[in-house]
Amino acid sequence: MSDGRILVGITGGIAAYRTLEVVRMLVKRGMEVRSILTRNAAQFVTPVSLETLSGNPVALDMFEKRTTPGIEHIELALWPDVLLVAPATANFLAKLACGLADDLLSTTVLALRQDIPLVLAPAMNTRMWKHPAVQRNLSTVSKDLGSRLKVVGPIEKELACGEEGIGAMAEPGEIVKAVGSAIPPRQA
Repeated sequence: MSDGRILVGITGGIAAYRTLEVVRMLVKRGMEVRSILTRNAAQFVTPVSLETLSGNPVALDMFEKRTTPGIEHIELALWPDVLLVAPATANFLAKLACGLADDLLSTTVLALRQDIPLVLAPAMNTRMWKHPAVQRNLSTVSKDLGSRLKVVGPIEKELACGEEGIGAMAEPGEIVKAVGSAIPPRQA
């Protein structure tokens, strides 16, 4: 796997720190990686960490310094071969299912070209994951996106809260594999 442009959206869950390893692995495999960090995600990881690992500026807010020319969420939505959201929190899944666009990541996802795959790596507490609203939201997103959507995880293990159960973000290597398999073949 190499020669792909991956846009990584990071949302505000404790698993956000594990996304740094995903970014590192993608870059090591020859991918160009850009990142969008939500305000809540910035409570868990810093833009400096992402910029250091990816070699690119991090997009943070629709109304702050731009990382691309033009209208940032449109430019970002046109750029990648694959958009990865890791972790995809319950809040993000609800936004996506309802078509809400109240931050840079959600507006970028809604503006995404219709031929760009979306990979989601959900992560949350077991009870949250099993909640009917979260499952309904994921089902809605799956129906809306069809074959463009790839969901990797969550997995069962000890969670950050100390409980055992399903809800942990998939392992970085599994996420990287899912991204690699989602990259469309290049047009000659």
